[in-house]
Amino acid sequence: MADRGGTEAADSGVPVPSSGTGGRLWPAVAAVAAGGMLGALARHAVLVALPQAPATVDWATFLVNVTGCALIGVLMEVITRRPGTHPLLRPFLGVGVLGGYTTFSASVTDATAALTAGHPRVALLSLAANLAGALVAVWAASTATAALLDRVAARGGTS
Repeated sequence: MADRGGTEAADSGVPVPSSGTGGRLWPAVAAVAAGGMLGALARHAVLVALPQAPATVDWATFLVNVTGCALIGVLMEVITRRPGTHPLLRPFLGVGVLGGYTTFSASVTDATAALTAGHPRVALLSLAANLAGALVAVWAASTATAALLDRVAARGGTS
């Protein structure tokens, strides 16, 4: 295995970790950390605004996961179609903000709590809704964004 010596990742322009990179990786780490803080604060606001009733599916967590995945679908389409985007945009928005915003671990914790409390249907519904909702959201948002960007490009705009 060859040492990549801190070269940029082919798909993102962000320095990849390897021996000898020194401080060149810190900008990406800082971007993820700053974005993660913002995403976690946004998630907290949604979860506080929509409290969960006991022994029910946590629909606020579902909403956070589905909207976060939809935004990831939009972001990835836009970033991959726009050459020259800042190399820290994906780590900041994708990994940081949207990674901090979504919370699949909370959906598993909620399902475990429902199962422990004797509500297996709630647990199963919670897991199934989060997984299916997230997959459909990222696919639909990515597909819609791609179609929109193709339409703009066909009209002579930029994509």
